[in-house]
Amino acid sequence: MNSVTIDNVTKRFGTLCAVNALSSEIPAGTIFGFLGPNGAGKTTLLRMIMNIFSPDSGEIRVLGENSLRCAKDKIGYMPEERGLYRKMSVRDVLYFLGGIRGMNKKALASAVPEWLARVGLQDKVNKKVEELSRGMQQNLQFVATVLNNPEVLILDEPFSGLDPVNMETLKDILLDCRTRGVTIIFSTHIMEKAEQICDRILLINKGRKVIEGTLDGVKAGFRLEKYSLEVEGDGAFITTLPMVQEAVLSDGKWDVALQTAADSRDLLRAVLEKTRILSFNRKDLSLHEIFIKLVGKKDE
Repeated sequence: MNSVTIDNVTKRFGTLCAVNALSSEIPAGTIFGFLGPNGAGKTTLLRMIMNIFSPDSGEIRVLGENSLRCAKDKIGYMPEERGLYRKMSVRDVLYFLGGIRGMNKKALASAVPEWLARVGLQDKVNKKVEELSRGMQQNLQFVATVLNNPEVLILDEPFSGLDPVNMETLKDILLDCRTRGVTIIFSTHIMEKAEQICDRILLINKGRKVIEGTLDGVKAGFRLEKYSLEVEGDGAFITTLPMVQEAVLSDGKWDVALQTAADSRDLLRAVLEKTRILSFNRKDLSLHEIFIKLVGKKDE
């Protein structure tokens, strides 16, 4: 079952085509990342899913419904522009937003302290929103988004502005939500976080789909004849081996790129003639490296 189906959707703003004939299916219970450089169309796509914008052509279905009105109580949305009432206290803003989503006081009395503790804001409950740091306000916005346990979370750049500790906290929470069957759709330009948590990705550039699939599937299309090799003693001789195109020592291990048509078994035999091998692994391109390869540095 798909939580969201995007069928040949196009959206223009004047002469700018923000999303161009794009289709995708987002399976239920997965973490799905919309990736791409600034201006790629990620936010426009999320806003169309939320029915903030209507497509010029094509169709979007959310939880099987053509109209978001039928599913809106099952969706949690955190926009890129955070919107909290700055003069309200942390407690009051959550009670207000939770009430709008149909939560009663008993449910809020249980959920609010639990979620505030998860993001480290339990001692800020009586503080005004404007007294919180930017990162704390972002955590509070996230709590407001998940407070009523929606089936689908849609998050626009959720890691932006967070320090490394809060990034890890958010990552762990999203993984826990997926374990409970929640579908999570988020946009990001932070490839490291996408690589850590996404089940599937959609890379967009200039409104068009560049590549889509599971992380393993995407990486499988970009395998290199490159290996990480750790040896006993001095391995400088590796740089002189005929099958080696390049070898660079990094943190005690050799990053070895082979010549075209060279075989890794030849490399292993040649090294074993000289010394003992402690570890040997194929190196895959990171998601960041694939992003650069497909989109180009100028768009990073």
